[in-house]
Amino acid sequence: MSKICVIGGSRYFGKLLVERLRDAGHQVTVVNRGSTAPPAGVTRLVADRDDEAALTAALGTRTFDVVVDQVCYTPVQAAIAARAFTGRTRRYVMTSTIEVYDPATAALPPVPPSTPVPEESVDPAGWRVAMDLPWHDDAYLDAHYAEGKRQAEAVFARTAGFAFASVRSAHVLGGGAQEFTGRLAHYTGRVSRGEDIAVHAPALPTVFIHHEELADLLSWAATADFTGPVNACSDGPLDVRGLTGIVAAQAGRKAVHRIVPAGEKASPFSFDRHYAMSNARAKKLGFAFSRTTDWLPGAVAAALALPAAPTD
Repeated sequence: MSKICVIGGSRYFGKLLVERLRDAGHQVTVVNRGSTAPPAGVTRLVADRDDEAALTAALGTRTFDVVVDQVCYTPVQAAIAARAFTGRTRRYVMTSTIEVYDPATAALPPVPPSTPVPEESVDPAGWRVAMDLPWHDDAYLDAHYAEGKRQAEAVFARTAGFAFASVRSAHVLGGGAQEFTGRLAHYTGRVSRGEDIAVHAPALPTVFIHHEELADLLSWAATADFTGPVNACSDGPLDVRGLTGIVAAQAGRKAVHRIVPAGEKASPFSFDRHYAMSNARAKKLGFAFSRTTDWLPGAVAAALALPAAPTD
């Protein structure tokens, strides 16, 4: 049994992670702002992670074997957490994102479209950190989400107080009403209504992961001993036409595509640039992934079963 602290963990795959860790026999503590009660058998500490004094006070004299940070978006947040947990934990795992590889958001080494992007394409140990950017501005953060994650990883990677690992998640799907991004519902709604879907020509493949599989991987990462980034994606890249084909088959309708010029905004998951990740490192470390096409039809069926959303 390990003492594990989860920062966030109140919804979607974070909630599943907390339940999995508890059910595995670990002593789990969650730190959040108190809006959602944790599952039975889980300790909750109420604090705003952006308030270093409040976070430190809430932690008191507690120590942990592992911290899993679900809601770190900026280097400022990372620096606060690094100071608060140095001396309190031996291992720190941060949930990161596929967006760190997006070539539209940073000058990154080019990767041929047929080559899955490896972790070393973005090395947090050497990434520049700029604390003086307006990270507290919501609009700025939303526009610089990928850079915020890259710099947060960089802060933790340079922290000597604990071993650090990051889990770079693919696009997360599944969960029906819990899927708060609404991106799968965008497709199920438009296909069901016979509305066209804006796509690039050609649209490049991307990678996905089921919300339950991501919770499993984070639980595994919490108790493993690797360090550095690891990519988390199910086997089998899929482009937007493959995705809409699965949606159309489940809905009993035909998908209608509308081509948009390169550089113009298209539907979610229609990409005119390549950054589909490789999951080879996670496999080598011992995690077994499912195939996207094995779970995606069920996720689509769950989304189709939801009440119809307003047209957009």
